Amino acid sequence: MSSNSAADGTRPLRLPPPCSHLAAYRSCGGAAGGGGLRSLHRCLRRRPPLGRPEVRRETGEVPRCASCRGGGPRLYACLACAAVSCLHHAPDHASAPGHEIAVDVDRAELFCAACRDQVYDHDFDAAVVIALTTPAASRPQPPQPGSRAKRPRRVEYRPWAPDAPERAVIGRRSSPLIVREGNASSSSTTTTANSTAAAAAAATSCATSSAPLPWGLRGLSNLGNTCFMNSVLQALLHTPLLRNYFLSDRHNRMVCQQKSRKKAYSKERSNARDATVGLQFCLACDLDAMYSAVFSGDRKPYSPAKFLYSWWRYASNLANYQQHDAHEFFICMLDGIHEKEQDPCKRPSHVSSGECCIAHRVFSGTLRSDVTCTMCGFTSTTYDPCVDISLDLDSKQDPTKVTGSKLHTNGGEANSMFASQTCGTSTLMECLERFTRPEKLGADQKLFCQHCQVRQESLKQMSIRKIPLVTCFHIKRFEHSSMRKMSRKVDQYLHFPFSLDLAPYLSSSILRARYGNRVFASSGDDSDTSIESISNLELFAVVTHSGKLDAGHYLTYLRLNSQWYRCDDAWITCVSESAVRASQAYMLFYVQKILYYKASENVVVS
Repeated sequence: MSSNSAADGTRPLRLPPPCSHLAAYRSCGGAAGGGGLRSLHRCLRRRPPLGRPEVRRETGEVPRCASCRGGGPRLYACLACAAVSCLHHAPDHASAPGHEIAVDVDRAELFCAACRDQVYDHDFDAAVVIALTTPAASRPQPPQPGSRAKRPRRVEYRPWAPDAPERAVIGRRSSPLIVREGNASSSSTTTTANSTAAAAAAATSCATSSAPLPWGLRGLSNLGNTCFMNSVLQALLHTPLLRNYFLSDRHNRMVCQQKSRKKAYSKERSNARDATVGLQFCLACDLDAMYSAVFSGDRKPYSPAKFLYSWWRYASNLANYQQHDAHEFFICMLDGIHEKEQDPCKRPSHVSSGECCIAHRVFSGTLRSDVTCTMCGFTSTTYDPCVDISLDLDSKQDPTKVTGSKLHTNGGEANSMFASQTCGTSTLMECLERFTRPEKLGADQKLFCQHCQVRQESLKQMSIRKIPLVTCFHIKRFEHSSMRKMSRKVDQYLHFPFSLDLAPYLSSSILRARYGNRVFASSGDDSDTSIESISNLELFAVVTHSGKLDAGHYLTYLRLNSQWYRCDDAWITCVSESAVRASQAYMLFYVQKILYYKASENVVVS
């Protein structure tokens, strides 16, 4: 061969010397007991999309380096102990005798970690060919008749709870959900869409101030008259208890989908095909995905199209591009979450007490209704669960004088303030006082008295027995009269405090004012001290409505880190407290002060 190569004028082919570590591995009986390296075909498989060989692994298993826990582009599994190492830590693992030879996890190639080079072995090459040509490597074989089929491995979902060392690591390496943006280019992302020059100037001035931007503040795209949905979603996304629930993976989408498939399969076997229609979507899963997207750090406007489609499927009568009521959407959304999140093991008493799902645990409260007979004084008491409290504005003012005028053509805050001066003012405390004031029922509303055994005129008085963790006050700005066949909007200014004390409107306070010290707590009632200790509330979100009844617009004001932000669909701008007070409040969200989270001003985020 050397003479022919010399005659042809070409240099002879020089093969690299064989790897001494591979030879030592083979001489020591590596992969013995099953035909040497050829037996490794049982550990290989064909990758479904590309057909390339790789190391067999469990479904959903992600290989990582045992030293740095990284998932780099090249990972190697040791043939002696099956330890996975990256290219940087593979030589350290090869320092132990007999651990030099490894196999590439994603390419099924032999690699010598000591030489830091790929090596070739005829038997291993034959194992790769067997793995690629054997049908069992690409698809499972059907079980033989009479043999017991092997059940697939199931991994039960378990919530993660950190131990003491992990809590120490979290304490050293975690920071509050705020971010400080120092340069001008990043500060311009405060406004999450291309707004007008005024909005951009306000956003830039807010971003360049010393106050850090809250994490999770992201605009929502308007999908066609969906400002009612965006305004409520912004308030729910920043509700402290809901935020903590979904961000801590308390509602796992994969587990929920598995449960839905099992229910659909069981109902399909029982020929209940109509019952499987509502199991193909989940508002809680879509809300969980929205939390992940909003708190991902991306400042671009988020499109809630998937959530809108699921809500349309849940409320088919509202599946259109018309403007809907934000309060109606809020109630419908909580009902949808309740249907998916409720625990079937809970007793009916837990459902009425608000312990059945996350929506009721956060927003559910209890109202007390006392109906007293005017003849004998007999009082009938009922308790009704509620997720919000609807309040009437002062009916003495006549807002029809300005209805249809041009006060809200621009939808600005100054127009709203001018409308409030024209239509009169009211306070939230006055609305609550009217809500808890005794009301005399008319002659056409006589109720049956159990003591008199006849229908008598009576007095009705409402009070708050249980304060929810998050209280939603719904201001009745839309009036509909079936007698006059007309609808109107009440353009009246409402003064609301940022800190509210509900103690005067609790059942214990009202009963004490009615009967004095002759009040005894009934069975199941909480003590006055336990109820009044949670009566202090803090305002964190305001949903407003500007414009006319048939052509209006919803937006939300959020209070984050002691700063107010105006969320107008995709536009996010900083505003002052006076701008929030001058708005036409439609829904007010208060959280108990003991649960209100205030970021520390001494924390500096690097």
